[in-house]
Amino acid sequence: MMNVNNQLSEYSDESLAIASQAVSQQKQQFWTLQIAGWSGYALLVFLAIIRPQMDNVNFSLSAQIYNLIIETMSGFLLSYLQWFFIGRIVHLPLNKLLFFSFSFAALLGVIYNIIKLSFFKVIVYHQHWNEGWDMLEFGGWLMFSLTTMFAWTSIFFIMLYNTKLQKEHERLLTAQTLVKDAQLQMLRYQLNPHFMFNTMNAISTLILKNENDKANEMLDKLCDFFRYTLDFKPKSKTTLKKELELLRLYLSIEKVRFGDRLTIEFDINEAALKCQVPNMLLQPLVENAIKYAIEPRKRGGKITIKATCVNHKLNLQVLDDGHGNNAKAQQGFGIGISNSKARLDAMFNGDYEVHLLSRFEEGVTVEVIMPKVI
Repeated sequence: MMNVNNQLSEYSDESLAIASQAVSQQKQQFWTLQIAGWSGYALLVFLAIIRPQMDNVNFSLSAQIYNLIIETMSGFLLSYLQWFFIGRIVHLPLNKLLFFSFSFAALLGVIYNIIKLSFFKVIVYHQHWNEGWDMLEFGGWLMFSLTTMFAWTSIFFIMLYNTKLQKEHERLLTAQTLVKDAQLQMLRYQLNPHFMFNTMNAISTLILKNENDKANEMLDKLCDFFRYTLDFKPKSKTTLKKELELLRLYLSIEKVRFGDRLTIEFDINEAALKCQVPNMLLQPLVENAIKYAIEPRKRGGKITIKATCVNHKLNLQVLDDGHGNNAKAQQGFGIGISNSKARLDAMFNGDYEVHLLSRFEEGVTVEVIMPKVI
């Protein structure tokens, strides 16, 4: 439970870090857009409206520039208010979000139009702010004001809604990762009851025979095996070298049980030892080989573990010399392979191969092929 809590805490910290970074980037984008957008607006108004009037006798450049500054700054503040408003309602359903966003944009457009027309009357024509208004003049200015606010609303809506979708996608990925890691955690802690029963039974037998040294050795190795499996991190990934260390520890326990009846052979390519593999990938396969190829026969048998690197692939094999046509063995290996496949799929997302090769009266070979990851 503590491991799960720690895992949730790690992902929570990662999510907070990602969210904080996303908010920072979004703010930077907003202010860059605001400054660049309204600077462009001011330049456009100057070139399209003010500059053509400069030859008029009653034209006052200072008054026009002063009015343009106020117009731009008021638009800047209103668009910021729109950004703040959309940010507050972005959690709403899409149809409601669109309705409220553009309704508020229309209201801001009307306010912006009144501000522009009022200051234009006062600064440029030296009139009262509401003097000489008519519907034709107000309507002409209103179209441009509404278009401006609607344009900013569209931009802000896309930015904020896209950020919302990204956050939801990140939450989905985090949830999927947590589920996958939880599955790996369960698989890693899953120990075959058959192995536990036989090990404890073997220890009990050794004690009854007064072979206390062997019993103590077996118990120590069993404790080491548990400690080794429980100490792995939730990511459930290790090098083949460490995986083989765990496997040797497991086999040393089985060796105490079977003695000379169990022969183990390792054929490991040096280059393969640094490759990344899922934790406890080989143990269930070897355990099934012992259960169905070694245990049923009085004379025992041999299990061979091979590892080679070919064409950017890591090839692992577990071979036994038992009865390849044994139906129970096939079923047992199916369970072990399912366990190993779950680990492989979590790490490589389907980019792997597992083959079960049964040779009549010559044993079974399980072959695992995965990407070579250093």
